[in-house]
Amino acid sequence: MQRLLAPSIVYDPPTLLYTILTQPVKTLIQLLDLTFNLLRPKPKPGQPAIRVASHVPDGDLLVHAGDLANLGNVEEIQPQIDWLNSLPHQHKVVIAGNHDRHLDPRSRGTLPSNDRNDAVNWRGLWYLQHSSVTLNFDGGRQLSIYGAPQTPATQKDDHAFRYPQDSDAWSDTVPRDVDILVTHTPPKYHLDLPAALGCEHLLREVWKVQPALHVFGHIHAGKSDFVGMLKGGNEVIRWDDGQRTLEHAMTRPNGFFRGIIDPRSWLDVARVVYYGVGNVLWEQIWGGSSPDSTRMVLASLMYCNTGELRNLPQVVYI
Repeated sequence: MQRLLAPSIVYDPPTLLYTILTQPVKTLIQLLDLTFNLLRPKPKPGQPAIRVASHVPDGDLLVHAGDLANLGNVEEIQPQIDWLNSLPHQHKVVIAGNHDRHLDPRSRGTLPSNDRNDAVNWRGLWYLQHSSVTLNFDGGRQLSIYGAPQTPATQKDDHAFRYPQDSDAWSDTVPRDVDILVTHTPPKYHLDLPAALGCEHLLREVWKVQPALHVFGHIHAGKSDFVGMLKGGNEVIRWDDGQRTLEHAMTRPNGFFRGIIDPRSWLDVARVVYYGVGNVLWEQIWGGSSPDSTRMVLASLMYCNTGELRNLPQVVYI
């Protein structure tokens, strides 16, 4: 039964039945949180609003969150750069992903010798690699953007920008005044499948920075599991006690009976309902102010791990 219901590899989405059997209370908590978030007021974009596209649709800012190529040599990467450069957006920001081997000196040596010395011409793109840029937009708005490509390694491989899964590659690396954070890996528990394949250290760093927008990729199937599909590949995170409760609940052990009989799991449910109802009443009925928030966007266009670009592009206003 495990073999029939579980994902074939760690990056594939599990079936809904498998998710319910292994994470019954966690799934309930996520559905409750999603419901309460839909009832709360949406964050208002700045003025004038800036249209951010994660691929192809017209907008003020185009963001590419990594994996320009598959093999990762210049022969693959340069045509993608040339195509992105041809698009009409006012600014275009790009980071690398774990497949972009040529861009990481440590993994470049895994490429054939004739691919190692070629140069990449970024043309009119802003390429960010552990770096930031401040961009001016029509209408007078200015945005600070920071990009970083590193991803946790689930196993030994020769991919680019990898770090050991349990090590901290994020603390105090992101500027505190950043408006848009672009990373290849997602933060843990956010659009990273029920297996929670994102990085917990990045999550702690995002709690500190709280950017208006966080764009990431890597876990292509993060919008294809049950909860990811309901979220549509993006979600609004409000930095309050309700969010802390939700993320703490996701740390509970998996297992159907373990989840059902563990009183701490049901205490988590009660807390999520308490904060959810309280926040909706405060913001929608009493007119109270909302906490700071971040819109998180999974920008992957690839459907699961098929190699087919079947996911819809993401467009947001900030």
